[in-house]
Amino acid sequence: MSTTFEICRDRFERLRAHKAFELTVITIIVVSALLIGAKTYEETNRFQQWLLVMDVAVTVFFLVEILIRMAAEKRLRDFFRKGWNIFDFLIVTASLIPLDDSEMVLLARLLRIFRVLRLVSMIPELRMLMAALVKSIPRMGYVALLMFIIFYIYAAIGSFLFAEVDEFLWANISTAMLTLFRVATFEDWTDVMYATQELYAWSWIYYLTFIFLTAFIFLNMMIGIVLDVMQKESAQMEIESGEGEAAELHGLRHDVRQLSAQLDRMEAALGDRQRGARVDRRVED
Repeated sequence: MSTTFEICRDRFERLRAHKAFELTVITIIVVSALLIGAKTYEETNRFQQWLLVMDVAVTVFFLVEILIRMAAEKRLRDFFRKGWNIFDFLIVTASLIPLDDSEMVLLARLLRIFRVLRLVSMIPELRMLMAALVKSIPRMGYVALLMFIIFYIYAAIGSFLFAEVDEFLWANISTAMLTLFRVATFEDWTDVMYATQELYAWSWIYYLTFIFLTAFIFLNMMIGIVLDVMQKESAQMEIESGEGEAAELHGLRHDVRQLSAQLDRMEAALGDRQRGARVDRRVED
């Protein structure tokens, strides 16, 4: 019985790791996304029955696919140790909500939209990008906090100076921050500047320094954080796969550590022999 189970598990494992199986899953995910988009057009109402049948087929395929991946694990709990597996399991389970139930149809359609995110779990490069984005959020939070402080200071100054020019844009600090966000995104920011320059000719200094801080310095800091985290994630992926420059360097470091440990053991052994030789000479004397 156990031998049969091992054979089946090995077959499921080979099937899960096969490139054709992965490409098929990716294709079905794309088809699922197209089905969701097609349902937003009124012209497809006459094909409503066919779309429903295809949706059921896609749901059944995802269910079979997740069962195959679970059966390929030596222990079922190993499947749930990976965050992406839990994500896929929740998405597939949520897709089992029937669309013909009038009370749950909206929830079912919303949950089916998230099946598109399974592309992230299936493609390693997308997983790396998502992991880099999540891990960079804490460090980006400090940059965002510093940006908020700069926004607050400039908004207070702008509210004090330019409120009489245009109350709609500078009436208080909250509307001034929204105006500065418009300036930072370059959305007709010159119109805002020209309006204040009619009364304050030097106001261009206010806008240029703000844009320099937000658009050039803080934005590049954000990009630098993401790139740094992405580089680390890429190196970690190469180490896990055993391929690439990072994997070679990791292997060299491991070999150096082993050689260093062997040298330490050899030095300790030589030291013990030398001490033993000294003791023997003293005994003979």
